[in-house]
Amino acid sequence: MNRKPRIGITLGDVAGIGPEVALKALQDPAVEQQCVPVIIGEETTVRHYASRLLPERRLHSVAEVEAVAPDPTSIHLLDLENIRFPEVELGRVSRECGRASLEFIRAGVSGCLNQRLDALVTGPIHKEAAQLAGIGVPGHTEYLAGLCGGAEVRMLLVVDHLRAIHVTTHLALRQALERIRTPRILETIRFGRLALKQLGVERSRIAVAGLNPHAGEGGLFGTEEADEILPAIEAARAEGLEAEGPISPDTVFHRMNRGEFDLVVALYHDQGHIPLKLMGFDSGVNITIGLPVIRTSVDHGTAFDIAGQLKANPASMVKAIHLACTMAGHTQPFLPMQPSMDQSPPPLAAR
Repeated sequence: MNRKPRIGITLGDVAGIGPEVALKALQDPAVEQQCVPVIIGEETTVRHYASRLLPERRLHSVAEVEAVAPDPTSIHLLDLENIRFPEVELGRVSRECGRASLEFIRAGVSGCLNQRLDALVTGPIHKEAAQLAGIGVPGHTEYLAGLCGGAEVRMLLVVDHLRAIHVTTHLALRQALERIRTPRILETIRFGRLALKQLGVERSRIAVAGLNPHAGEGGLFGTEEADEILPAIEAARAEGLEAEGPISPDTVFHRMNRGEFDLVVALYHDQGHIPLKLMGFDSGVNITIGLPVIRTSVDHGTAFDIAGQLKANPASMVKAIHLACTMAGHTQPFLPMQPSMDQSPPPLAAR
């Protein structure tokens, strides 16, 4: 890609810290050097934070995203005019804020599907507010998949050189265990190889975590390793993928941290999230692999307790933008479906 990529950045739930970290990210000179950032949100919200964080910049509302040119003296805003910040109660769950946050996402996905944006970086939404607004699925990842025609996706968490892709995510643990089956594990290993390619990682050394203590200890603590996990690894190797395991879950992340692996396949949400968030709580990035668009996200919540106080750490947002630029520059997104040039996501559920 010869030109700088156009990166859409959604504000998330405006009652939280999403708008703050989005504007703080623009304070980092590296962001403007890497891309053309386009805020997807609402004018009164952006103006409130810009006046405090970037008072020297001009707020420039854009109608045609593809016409936006690099300009570090401006804040480019796709204004959806869908909420009024003076009426927002910071730090409180609100159906209207949830609705606005979902509409920001929809606009960003539409811009990517129509190739007006090269990638999407999403700010944090509040699950309860989104449910009140009719999201109809457990979270951000599933909502994005639905907007993209029900694409099969996986969640990838990145903290610097540490990466974990998840076989299951937003499920009760009992339900997650029922989905840890050979075909899904194999498909996740394939998604992991794709993710590393998109991130520009030359070698793809993939470790698959065990499920049980000590990876089952030869069947003493469970048989899932022999019955479901090992067959997936063997099938991946037969396809030429560099996969190893199952490896005891209490050592596999340590081994990745010291450089033995490029990626760990985690079997359920907390198996991957706990170690990576311990290593970099403020700087993790969540990436959705398998969409027909590039999507990265902050890996933190709305932090309602500090909303509006200008205390939020923008490190995760800055890194999410950096990885979106990396992915936009290294490869075309994986296309499980072929969106038409005029394709837009389906409408939201009735309000």
